[in-house]
Amino acid sequence: MTAPPDDCLARNEWLCGAYLTSRREILWDAVVQHVQLTAVSVLLGLVLAVPLALAARRRRWAAGPVLGVTTILYTVPSLAMFSLLLPVYGLSASLVVAGLVLYSLTLLVRNILAGLRAVPAETRQAARGMGYGPVRLLVAVELPLALPAAMAGLRIATVSAVSLVTVGAIVGYGGLGNLIYSGMNTYFKAQVLTASVLCVVIAVAADVLLLLAQRILTPWTRRRS
Repeated sequence: MTAPPDDCLARNEWLCGAYLTSRREILWDAVVQHVQLTAVSVLLGLVLAVPLALAARRRRWAAGPVLGVTTILYTVPSLAMFSLLLPVYGLSASLVVAGLVLYSLTLLVRNILAGLRAVPAETRQAARGMGYGPVRLLVAVELPLALPAAMAGLRIATVSAVSLVTVGAIVGYGGLGNLIYSGMNTYFKAQVLTASVLCVVIAVAADVLLLLAQRILTPWTRRRS
């Protein structure tokens, strides 16, 4: 029997509206998991990257080891990274999150450190002359001025995390990657294309939202431009 002319699923077409309507809940669950894994990984990476960047800036001898170790971690292939972490976290979402956190450190630490180093020395001296202590100087002067560079790193790390989440499909926690890999195994064209497009949409949406947040948090850059 031949497939009905209006049955794009039976014909296994790349573009198929019936796939969207019949798999709506599956797609939604995959998108939610994808976004959650990305957000948690990047936030944890940011929590670790800030103190590492501060330590590297305040103690010059620490900058080399910190940047060196994080760069080496970034060069480890994703499958190898997950394999190394497997004895610690097992087949769980934590395995994927831990791997993505380690990958994000390179981009986050390097950009935050670059932003802190770019703060003019005369600005620091002026703040000290006004009575700013170390903590107030960091929070009120240095971090805000380092924010554009830090946000650039955060945007790149987030987009990278969106793509790397798909590799988590090898342990069953890959968000849309689960659909991509299962679709490739069965040559289910509509599933592969739809999940891939949704990954791109998530990455673009995340980048745009972070760019808007950067513009809101750094109004002085708009006035200067």
